[in-house]
Amino acid sequence: MLFAKKNHLIGVDIGSRTIKLGEVVEKKEGWLLKSFGMSDLPQGAIVEGRIKEPETVANTIKELVQSLKIKEQNVAISISGYSVIIKKIVVAKTSDEELSENIQYEAEQYIPFNVEDVNIDFQILGDHELNPNQMNVMLVAAKAEVINEYLDLLEMADLTPNIIDVDVFALEKVFENSYLLEEKSVALVDIGANKLNVNIVKNNTSAFTRDVAIGGEEITREIVNRFKCSFEEAEEIKLGKATDKIPQKDLRNIMRSVVSNWCSEIRRVIDFYYSTYPDETIKQILLSGGATQTPGFLENMAAETSSEVGFLDPFKGLEISEKDHDIDYLKHIAPQASICIGLASRRVGDK
Repeated sequence: MLFAKKNHLIGVDIGSRTIKLGEVVEKKEGWLLKSFGMSDLPQGAIVEGRIKEPETVANTIKELVQSLKIKEQNVAISISGYSVIIKKIVVAKTSDEELSENIQYEAEQYIPFNVEDVNIDFQILGDHELNPNQMNVMLVAAKAEVINEYLDLLEMADLTPNIIDVDVFALEKVFENSYLLEEKSVALVDIGANKLNVNIVKNNTSAFTRDVAIGGEEITREIVNRFKCSFEEAEEIKLGKATDKIPQKDLRNIMRSVVSNWCSEIRRVIDFYYSTYPDETIKQILLSGGATQTPGFLENMAAETSSEVGFLDPFKGLEISEKDHDIDYLKHIAPQASICIGLASRRVGDK
């Protein structure tokens, strides 16, 4: 991986339907939001995390960089989905250097891919709770071909990759920066166009993660199937910009059905966490991603899980100039900005 001379990075969240770009500057008294912007991508440009139209995506990124007048070229991005494996494992206590030498052997036991086809990283979390001779390690593996696609994309966009993160850890970074950390377990849930990420955090550490291939485009596709309209027309209907195209009762029923499925899926993830950690209780669920603003989702999530549910605000811990930013706009799109701002908070050398 390439390293910049400065530790400042630009966060670039490359979603399947939207590119988000953020710049956060570290000051003596805290963090300042310098830049933030979003641009839509056409359907099919990125499918299930794979870049199908690299020129289109690269040009969208370049135009966004230019419109925000960003000079920095060193960036942090993140990936998620089936090509990424995150696993909390237990190994014999050893040094960081020794584990680096042996991590490929350890990974072979947990990764369903050929280890020669993946990039592997790890983070030592600390001593095992029951055995002082062992330690907990967060193992992360990503398919090399997917990483190479994103590296090639950034080169086309005239940007320099510095950090390749994982979506759930970018969410965790925002949470660490903006919220008072407590011992209780908190579930960070992000739902985009085609993916749902869950990161359950306890004591400032990721305790459990899960990716599921569902998201806001389920609503769009259901509108297309039921009313025989184009994908673009269905998106307009979903976003409330074409209320005369279909009966509003039918739209509400579609949303209600999809939202119910999301809530059930998240409930299954939480139940699995409880089965692994039977003494834990998730007191709070923080939502992010554009799809989490779907009408009825927050209320259904609270009823399904019996937890306090709210939106993760990535701008909460940042100084924001009213002269340079539209505050009302930032409040409106805040749930969509979490991964991007988490990436923008990374610095050269972070792991």
